[in-house]
Amino acid sequence: MVRSVTAMGLALSLLAGATSALAASTATLAAMPIEQAATELSPNQFVWKDNGSSEPVSIVISLQDQRAFVYRGSTMIAATTISSGKDGKDTPVGTYPILQKNAVHKSSLYDDASMPFMQRLTWDGIAIHAGRNPGFPASHGCIRVPLGFAKQLFGVTTLGTTVTVTDDFEGGMIPEALVADQETAVANLRQSISLEQ
Repeated sequence: MVRSVTAMGLALSLLAGATSALAASTATLAAMPIEQAATELSPNQFVWKDNGSSEPVSIVISLQDQRAFVYRGSTMIAATTISSGKDGKDTPVGTYPILQKNAVHKSSLYDDASMPFMQRLTWDGIAIHAGRNPGFPASHGCIRVPLGFAKQLFGVTTLGTTVTVTDDFEGGMIPEALVADQETAVANLRQSISLEQ
């Protein structure tokens, strides 16, 4: 009995130490320039340094780095780790407008799976939403982000906010010419028209 109580006390001490180390890591990230902090993130971590200006928001998803970067104008204001589509359920590359937003959304494709703070990118099921974020591609094609990040992102975007999904972007300056490809633009327009009828 004494041995198990001692072992439990040791385990709790180790857990408390790990939690304070994580907090220190988060504090360290917050003190860094955002571009540097974006490269240091562990799964489920994010940094958010929004100046609150009125410049338009845009988002870049780096499949290569499993990161999302949020910009106001050309200034990075946030970054997070993501989990994109796994093999065979790849997240499509392209530039998309946010088509729909729903803070409390359930998947119609995957057994009513919860998709908090969902922001739809395509009408065939690709979205940014809060979800499991192991630090590697593990989704059915959506872009999963940490819950706290998803909530803040939901608050700064609007319908039409540009999201660029790429496999050759490394954090830093926002890519030039964020324009949806023609096939995506036509499909989105058709779907929008059909919803209005």
